[in-house]
Amino acid sequence: MRGFAQSFLVLLLVGLPSGKLWSQTASTHAVTEAEYERWKKDLSNWGRWGKDDEIGALNLITPEKRREAAGLVKEGFSVSLAGDADTVQAVDNPNPYEVKMLAIGNDRIAVAYHGIAHTHLDSLAHINDNGVFYNGYKPDPDAVLKQGHAKNSIHNVKNGIFTRGILIDIPRLKGVPYLEPGTPIYVEDLEAWEKQAGVKVSAGDALFVRTGVWARRKELGPWLRGRAEGGRSAGLDPSVIPWLKQRDIAVLGSDHPQYVSPSNLRGAVHDFALLYLGVHLFDNCDLEALADAAADRKRWDFLLTAAPLPIRGGTGSPANPIATF
Repeated sequence: MRGFAQSFLVLLLVGLPSGKLWSQTASTHAVTEAEYERWKKDLSNWGRWGKDDEIGALNLITPEKRREAAGLVKEGFSVSLAGDADTVQAVDNPNPYEVKMLAIGNDRIAVAYHGIAHTHLDSLAHINDNGVFYNGYKPDPDAVLKQGHAKNSIHNVKNGIFTRGILIDIPRLKGVPYLEPGTPIYVEDLEAWEKQAGVKVSAGDALFVRTGVWARRKELGPWLRGRAEGGRSAGLDPSVIPWLKQRDIAVLGSDHPQYVSPSNLRGAVHDFALLYLGVHLFDNCDLEALADAAADRKRWDFLLTAAPLPIRGGTGSPANPIATF
């Protein structure tokens, strides 16, 4: 089996049409630590856009891709993919937004936005492996704490993201309102949705995967999610990583940081996407309104626009992605 897996990766990397091959041959979804370690080299985008690159897969959003995305606007209807600023502390929101009215026309807002509660965009300076970030950037920790990141920061995305967005609605595929915590999403699920919805994820796309977190939370209340001990979350299984590389997505988003838990590879998709694929991530999007709008129109692709706060040295930013049909 290991010899076959190595052969498959070679086929994938030389650009053969391996999407079908993956679906037919992946009889097991287990990803060993050794395979994951090998992917760090075999699937890496380090150096692909030059040794000094700081924006990773956003390079795939070309002027041609932007023009294609603009052409998706047929009626001018827009919907937000962001959750409201949550000021209520809960088991899944340990650091709520702080909103203080300073005067009748003045307020102060503060938030520790990383985690599983608040909609935000992760920069390529968010996740590291032994101090090394995307494209081999290894900063001095003391310098970062004093001045922020010299490379890979969210400031690189100041001009915004403008590309084709695609929604993959896995609960709708399975005929349920939401996925139960701990449910993994496999390549077979992603490709079954493509077939049902009549869309195909392609280079430069912003891919959003709905699991139904906020629909479940609305019905049953908050629960422990994420990487915390005992946390349970539906999400992308580690076995989808080669598929994400093959499809060359520019941005990845979900209603939760993009991984399933529990898993033997904790946070695998989220961390691999940022660190080795150079894919910026929208975490904790509220995809419920988007799912309804897409279903009403029987359209699952749209113009995606978004921009972070232009924070020099920042590891990310709160964000409000917008889908326009």
